[in-house]
Order: sequence, then C-alpha cells, then structure tokens
Amino acid sequence: MAARHLGMSGAAVTRCVGMLEAHMNTRLLNRNTRSLSLTEIGKDYLKGCRSLIEQLDELESSLLQASREVRGTLRVATPMDFVASGLAELLAGYQAVHPRVDFDVTTFDTRIDFVEGGFDVCFSEDRHSASSTLVSRHLTVVEEIVVASPTYLGRRGTPTDPPSLVGHCLLAITGGATRAWEFAVASGVYRVGLGSSMTTTNSLLVREAALNHMGIALLPASLVREDIRSGALVRLLQKFEVNGGPRHFSLLYSGPSNLPRKVRTFIDYTVAHYRTPENAVSLRAVA
Repeated sequence: MAARHLGMSGAAVTRCVGMLEAHMNTRLLNRNTRSLSLTEIGKDYLKGCRSLIEQLDELESSLLQASREVRGTLRVATPMDFVASGLAELLAGYQAVHPRVDFDVTTFDTRIDFVEGGFDVCFSEDRHSASSTLVSRHLTVVEEIVVASPTYLGRRGTPTDPPSLVGHCLLAITGGATRAWEFAVASGVYRVGLGSSMTTTNSLLVREAALNHMGIALLPASLVREDIRSGALVRLLQKFEVNGGPRHFSLLYSGPSNLPRKVRTFIDYTVAHYRTPENAVSLRAVA
C-alpha cells in the first residue's frame, strides 16, 4: 500500500527504509512474513516527522502570505542633498498607501557600499552610481542655486557676476574636502575658492546659516523654494551655470528578479512619483 501511495515499487520502498534504519542505527519496523508494524522508536520517529512536516507547511504558508502582503522594514540609503530635496514627502506618500511598511533611512555624504550595508534601495547621483550588479532607474535632476538673505546683501552688497563673490562669506556643502564653486562664463570656467568660508556636509545647516544672514549659499533649488517665495532669501547669479549644471539622480536596487513586494512597490511608486508633471520639474531652479 505504501509503495502504491508513493508511486514506487515495493523493493524501492524496502530499500529506502533499510537505508533510513542504517542511518539511524536502529530498527524502525517489526517485520515478519505476514505483517509489518512500527517499533516504539519507529512510532516516536513518525510522530516527530509529522510534527516537522506540519511546521514546515505552516512556515511555507506564512512565507507565501508575507510575499503577497506589502509589509516590513525598507532599508533606504540616500545622500544628504537628496534628503533636502523632498525625500520625506515621497516616503510619507508611499506609507499612506502601504501603512505596514516602515523605513530605516541611512544618509551619506559621498559614497556608500550598497551590498555591505544591506540596503533595499539607494538614491544616488548618476556620476557616483556606476555598477554592474545594480539596476538604475533615473528619477530627476537637482539644480543648485546661489542665494543670500536681503539683510546680508544690504550689509555686504549684491554680487552681479562670479568674480564679485570674492571677499564675500560663502556657505558651502562639501563632501568632506574644501573645493571651489565653478561658474560657466564666456571665457570658460571661473573658479571661486571657498577660502575661510563655512563648509559643512549638511545642507540644512547651510540653509539655516543663510537665513541667519551669515553669507551667500549654494543650495538645492527645492530646499529654498519657499524661502525665495517668502522673500527670506534672494536668488543670485541666475545667468551663470554652477558646478556643471543640474545633477541627475537615480534609484538603485538589486534585481530585477525575486524582489520583495515592499521593494518592488516602492520602486514603482517612486518612479511614478517623479514622472508626474509637478514633480518632474520640482527640483529645477526657482526663478
């Protein structure tokens, strides 16, 4: 009967039982010419196996259910510049649709190891995102603009071209090493050294410093949009492209096969978010 149920020959079943008994170094079946019965050890072994199979079935059922649901913790890596360009709005919008997903967000200034960090997704500037193992989806551009408060400009004067920045207090975001601002001018590129200016890796700190009249800042357009509209900050040097122009940002992830639903749905939501007309240009410079 067991052989028929398993679709095997009687000899094959006998051989398998013999191999199992040899492996366990004990007898599992009582055998005689007319019948077979389980030994006491055989009964205990069968009971334990059934329990394990039931647990395995429950585990598989739980995993299948989890794979159909959008839940869990999504590990996100992002440069500070992108945090300041509307990331919180994106995460809030996604969580409103998928409330059982939590976020673990890590910020970085220059580069980060995606695999070593165990991240699900990573926002990255295109020039830093070359990888043969990760999928890249372009999202948007972030344009940096020069701004200062009316109070500062009233005290120190308003620069009208890159050379007139010399002598001003410059507030800059850096990747840990002091660098210059590079402006495109008719003769090529004009470099403005930061000198004794304030430098930091935190764009929010630079914005606060500018609002408190400490100097002239170079910041993502979206970060200071409302400040410009309210008059708290004034945009300067609009005719001059700075640091090579707009920076392109993409979303990186492993795949594309066998992605957890929390990752797949976040990717789809993020790409759709930046394809809407209002967000496609939301990170462009403010006039």
